[in-house]
Amino acid sequence: MLKGNREQELIELTQKMIQAKSYSGEEKQAAETIVEFCKANGFDDVSYDRYGNVIGIIKGNRPGPKVLFDGHIDTVPVSDPSKWTQNPFGGEIIDGKLYGRGTSDMKGAVSAFTAAAKYFAEDTNRDFAGEILIAGVVHEECFEGIAAREISKNFKPDYVIIGEASQLNVKIGQRGRGEVVVETFGKPAHSANPEKGINAVYKMSKVINAIRDLVPTEHPVLGKGILELTDIKSAPYPGASVVPEYCRATYDRRLLVGETKESVLAPIRELLDKLMAEDPELKAKVSYAVGEEMCYTGNKIEGERFFPGWLYDKDEAWVQAVVKELNNAGFNPEITQYNFCTNGSHYAGEAGIKTLGIGPSPENLAHTVDEYIEVEQLTKVCECYYGVMKALLV
Repeated sequence: MLKGNREQELIELTQKMIQAKSYSGEEKQAAETIVEFCKANGFDDVSYDRYGNVIGIIKGNRPGPKVLFDGHIDTVPVSDPSKWTQNPFGGEIIDGKLYGRGTSDMKGAVSAFTAAAKYFAEDTNRDFAGEILIAGVVHEECFEGIAAREISKNFKPDYVIIGEASQLNVKIGQRGRGEVVVETFGKPAHSANPEKGINAVYKMSKVINAIRDLVPTEHPVLGKGILELTDIKSAPYPGASVVPEYCRATYDRRLLVGETKESVLAPIRELLDKLMAEDPELKAKVSYAVGEEMCYTGNKIEGERFFPGWLYDKDEAWVQAVVKELNNAGFNPEITQYNFCTNGSHYAGEAGIKTLGIGPSPENLAHTVDEYIEVEQLTKVCECYYGVMKALLV
């Protein structure tokens, strides 16, 4: 499939994407790179939405399903470029590895499915049933699935392929993620006379110890619904000579299939009610963190940090159709689940759209110093996306 100049074209597109630094909220240049490619290569339409997501469309000659390929174009920052042996925004190839921030997470995948859409349309002369949609999605590193809501609302895909790293294996699920906030409220006083106040941090320590005794939920495939303390903040801060009147603890909660906002908070609320009944001075509440960020378009993106889990049966006909086509193409994918959160939290977890993941590279290359993608993985995943199109559209 990657005959002639195609492999070089794919590599050059990936390099241009890497050279377009695109931290969350700064994705404009990367989005423009996709738009430029789509306009130059016969896509029927390419557009932006209010968040700055870019969506390219190729239509087949016959009616059929819409297959959306989703990949985020924002990256985590490079905290210290001096620790990199290669330019994190250079896109250089050394010993078969293309280096740069976002190569594996996940501009390689975005470049691969964008190129695959072009090649599939050329090779079939558009004689296929349905539409191919490619999406370069913003702000995923901050909000898994929030910007994706705009895409599913506007385009209503029938299938979604998440391009997150999977080492060419097929992913049919993931745990979700919730950011749970527990707050305690005390009474300020001079620290020379602490008995006149109520120390919110002491009250929080009691709450934290009690939460550790909660039994986590569990799923036979996805594992445990982990609830892990990630930070504690008190106020006023700095608290020179002041008994803190406020304390906030944040927990990372890994979500299982079927868990809701209410069901996740229910045992914590019940525990807090019990503790407050035992201690009249304890005042506490639990909620979800709410995030707000600014998009490069000038619009705000905001949402509660609750991103559901999802899981499909490996024997479903559409999953097996994809696996069969990949096997026919010479691949031998394992059917597993992601170990981290993706935009699938929205597509599958919220919207109920048939979703699976296929991406290049092992998962542990994301967010690392000297992040890279093997050129072989890049070309192979492009062939995999071509196979998915063949399985679901022909």
